[in-house]
Amino acid sequence: MLTSPYDKYRQSSVQTSTPAQLVIMLYDGAIRFIRTALDGLGKQDYQKSNLNFGKAQTIVSELMSTLDHTYEVSQNLFSLYEYTNFLLVEANIRKNPEKAEEALGYLTDLRETWLQASKLAAGQTEIANG
Repeated sequence: MLTSPYDKYRQSSVQTSTPAQLVIMLYDGAIRFIRTALDGLGKQDYQKSNLNFGKAQTIVSELMSTLDHTYEVSQNLFSLYEYTNFLLVEANIRKNPEKAEEALGYLTDLRETWLQASKLAAGQTEIANG
C-alpha cells in the first residue's frame, strides 16, 4: 500500500511511461545504485556497497530478461548486459572500483543511446501524425 506522495508519483510515472522511458528509468536506477555502491567502497562501507551492487545487478538482469530476441541487436545487448553484470559481481567481490566504473560507463552510454533513440522515435511519430 502506497502512503507517501512520492511513492504515488513514482507509481504513476511508471504506469504512464512509454516502453523507452521505462528502459531509461531502469538505466537511471542502475547508474544511481552503482554510484552509491562506489561511494560505499570509498568509505569502506561494504554493506552499503554490497546492497547497491546487488540492486544494480537486479536491474541489469531485468534488462536481460526483457530483450526481444527476434532482433539481432538483442544478442549484442544480451552479451553486453552479461558482461556488465560480471563486472558488477567482480567489483563487489573484489572491492574493485575500476570494474564498477567500467560497468557504469557501459550503462551510461546505453542510457544516452536509448534517450536519443526515444527522441528520434517521438519525432518520427510527430511527423507521421502531423
